[in-house]
Amino acid sequence: MCDHGHSFDVARSGYVSVLQPQDRKSLDAGDSRAAVQARTDLLKAGVGVALLDGVVARAAALRLEGQPPVVVELGCGSGDTLGRLAEKREMSGVGIDLSTAAAAEAARRFASLTWVVANADRRLPLLDSSGDLVVSVHARRNPAECRRILRTDGFLLVAVPGASDLIELRELVQGEAMRRDRVQALVAEHNACFTVIDQTSVEQTLDLDRAALHKLLRGTYRGERLSESPRVQRLDRLTVTLASDIVLFKARTGQGR
Repeated sequence: MCDHGHSFDVARSGYVSVLQPQDRKSLDAGDSRAAVQARTDLLKAGVGVALLDGVVARAAALRLEGQPPVVVELGCGSGDTLGRLAEKREMSGVGIDLSTAAAAEAARRFASLTWVVANADRRLPLLDSSGDLVVSVHARRNPAECRRILRTDGFLLVAVPGASDLIELRELVQGEAMRRDRVQALVAEHNACFTVIDQTSVEQTLDLDRAALHKLLRGTYRGERLSESPRVQRLDRLTVTLASDIVLFKARTGQGR
C-alpha cells in the first residue's frame, strides 16, 4: 500500500500490478505470451529495429528538466523502448502494459526500471505533473491523462503505423492494399492538450520467410486468426514494408488539467 492508501501487488517476476477487475475484459487481459515472444524474436532478427532506433534517438535528444527525468511508456510490451532509452540517457522509466506476460518479460530484462500492469485507457497510476516524457509506440493513447501526469514543459512522443505499413501483407490477407494516413487524426485527437513540435517517418523493407511472417502476424492485433488464412499458409517468402510516423508533441500550458 502506498502513502495515499492505494494498494498494489508486486509479482515475483518484479512488476507491479494495479489492475482492477473492472479494468479488464478477461482474466488473461492484454497480449498473450505467444504474441510477446513473437515480437521479441522479430526484434532480435532486426524486424522493427528502424522504428525502435527512430523513437529512441528522438527521445534521447530531448532536453528534459527532471533530475533525473521521468519517462513513461504506454503499452510498453516487453520493454525494449524504455530499456534502450535508459542506455542512452540517465532517467527513471515507468512502463505500463495490460499484459502480465509483457510486464514479466520487461521486468526480467530491464530490472532497473519500473514495470506496471494497468489499463492505460483509464486513470494512469502516476501523480499529477510527475513525468517529463510519455511515449506510445503503436500502442494505447490517453491524451487527457498524459497531459495530467506531465510537467508544464513535458513532451509526448507517439508513433503510429504509416500509410504503407505491412501493405503487402494486408493486400495478401484482405485482398486490397489501402493506404491510411493516421497522422491527421492523431493530431486532432491530441489538439486540446498538446501542440505538435515535429514529425518524422521511418521505413524498413524486409524479405521475410514463412516463420517470420507468422510471427509478424502473431505479434499484431488479430494476427493469430489472420495467420490461418489460406493465402498466408501458401506463402514461402514475402517482401514486407514496415512504416511508421513519429510525432513529437509538447504539452499545452494549463490545458487538460
